[in-house]
Amino acid sequence: MYDYVIVGAGSAGCVLANRLTEDPNTTVLLLEAGMSDWHPFIHMPAGVAELLKGKLFNWYFDTAAEKQLNNRRLYWPRGKGLGGSSSMNGMVYIRGHRFDYDHWANDLGLEGWSYDEVLPYFKKSEDFFGGANEFHGSGGPLGITQDASNHLLFGVFKEAAKQAGVPETPDFNGAQQEGYGSYQLTIKHGERQSTAVAFLNPAKRRPNLTIITRARVKAINIEGGRATGVTYQRGRSSKSVRVTREVLICAGAVQSPHLLMLSGIGDGEALTRFGIPVNLHKPAVGQNLQDHLDVMVQQHCSQPVTLYEQTRFHNRILTLIEYYRTKRGTGASNGLEAGAFVKTDPALAVPDVQMHFIPAFMLDHARETGPGHGYMLHACQLRPHSKGFIGLASADPLAAPLIQPNYLSDSHDLAVLIKAVKMARKIFAQAAFDPYRGKEEVPGDALQTDEQLAQSIRQNAETIYHPVGTCRMGVDADAVVDGECRVKGMAGLRVIDASVMPTLIGGNTNAPTIMIAEKMADHLRGLSRSSPTG
Repeated sequence: MYDYVIVGAGSAGCVLANRLTEDPNTTVLLLEAGMSDWHPFIHMPAGVAELLKGKLFNWYFDTAAEKQLNNRRLYWPRGKGLGGSSSMNGMVYIRGHRFDYDHWANDLGLEGWSYDEVLPYFKKSEDFFGGANEFHGSGGPLGITQDASNHLLFGVFKEAAKQAGVPETPDFNGAQQEGYGSYQLTIKHGERQSTAVAFLNPAKRRPNLTIITRARVKAINIEGGRATGVTYQRGRSSKSVRVTREVLICAGAVQSPHLLMLSGIGDGEALTRFGIPVNLHKPAVGQNLQDHLDVMVQQHCSQPVTLYEQTRFHNRILTLIEYYRTKRGTGASNGLEAGAFVKTDPALAVPDVQMHFIPAFMLDHARETGPGHGYMLHACQLRPHSKGFIGLASADPLAAPLIQPNYLSDSHDLAVLIKAVKMARKIFAQAAFDPYRGKEEVPGDALQTDEQLAQSIRQNAETIYHPVGTCRMGVDADAVVDGECRVKGMAGLRVIDASVMPTLIGGNTNAPTIMIAEKMADHLRGLSRSSPTG
C-alpha cells in the first residue's frame, strides 16, 4: 500500500518521485518497465547516437504506414529505463514560446497555465550556468549549460545565419525566441542531465520512495469508478499494488493513452472490438497526436573538419578514453549546439520553424554511417495542423500500440516545410560556408521546384521525437484530463506527462514535460501555485 504509484520513470515520473517524497510522510512507488541507467553511453552526451541505434534503452517503435510519406513506416525511438527519453534525447533545453502557454490559458481556458504562471516552475528546476535572472533559476536539480564544445562549424553556421538575415538571440528561452544562437543543453560537467540523474538519484535513499525496474504495468485497477492501484508484470509473475491517494500515469504520449485503453478507458466501441471491458467511455484517449516532422538539408563538406572521423573505430576509442579521463572533448558534446527559430512568413506573430545544425551527416537516426564529411540542418514545423492518434493493435498489454501520426494530412504543413528547406538552403549558400561547401546530398542540387522538394520531403522526412497531446488537457467535456491533469470521469487517476499538452509547443518537449511535473507535484502537495518553492 502506497500513497501514490507512479507509472513510468521518465521525464515527468522522476520529477514527481523526487518532489512528492520531499514530504517524509508521503510514500511513493515508482514503476519503470526498463532497466536502471547503468550504461556509460547514457551519461556521455555523444552517446546519444549509439542509444538511437539499439533496443536496450529504447522502445524502438515504428509507426503504421504513413499515406502522405510514400506509405513509409517511420522509426519512433522512445526512452526505456530510468530517465525515459531524457536518458537518450538530444539534450536540447527549450521551453517553447510565451505564445504557446498563453494560448493554453487565454484561448483554451486552462487556468494556471499562462506563461507567467508556468515560468516559476521552469526556473525551479534549473541550475543555469549563467546564474539566476529574470528568465532562469539557479540551485535547482537540473544542470543546464551552453556551448559544450568549440567545434568551428557551429560558429560558421551562426555567421551564415547572420549573413542570411536571421536576427541573433542570446537566449532562446529568454525575451526573444526568434533568431539564431547557441542551444542550452541539459549537460553539466560534461555529463548528461537526465531526470534520473538530476531528480531521481538525490531521492533514491529516501525510505518513503520505492523504485522497481523491469516492471511492466499491464493495467490500472479500477473499482467503483476509482483507480485503486495497478497490476504489473516482473519476470514471469504479476503483482498488484494499491494506493491510498492516486495513480499517476507518466508513460509518455505513446504509452499513457495505450495503458488507459488497456485498462478500459477509451473509445467504448474500439475497446469492445478488442474484448476489453469498458470502465469509462472516453473517445478522446489517444486522439490529438501531434509531432514535429523533420526535414533535412545535407551538404558534403570539402574539408575534414566535421564529426565524421568519430565514426572510425580507433577514433571512437580515443574519444572514449579522453572523455572518461577528463569529461571533455567530443564525447562531452551532443553534436547539436547551435540552431535557429525562424518565420517562413514575416507576417507571422511567432516563429513557425526550428532548425538544429549538426556538423555531420546523420542518416536514418544515426543507424547508418554517412558518406564522408558533411554537415546538415534539420528543420521542423513547430505547430503542425496535421493530427494523428495512438490506438490498440492488440489486447495484449505487452504488445506495442498502433501509432498513426497522419503527417502532412493537412496540406498547410507541406507548404511550410517546403519553405523551411529553402530557408535552410539560403543559410548554407552564405559566404561563411564557402570554404567548406561541397555538393548537396539531400534534397540534392537537381531538386529545385516546389513539386520536386515536396517529393523529397515525402521520401525523407522523419520525426524529431516530440509527440504530445494524446491525453489532452481541456475544459471541454471531451478532454481526457482537466487543468489539474485528473482523468475526467475517473477518481484517483491523473496523467502527468507530454500527452496532456493540448497543443504542440514551439520547441523541444523535454523541458515543458519537466515543468508540467513540477507544477503538478506542487499541486499534489498543496503548495501555492504562485510560489512554487513553497
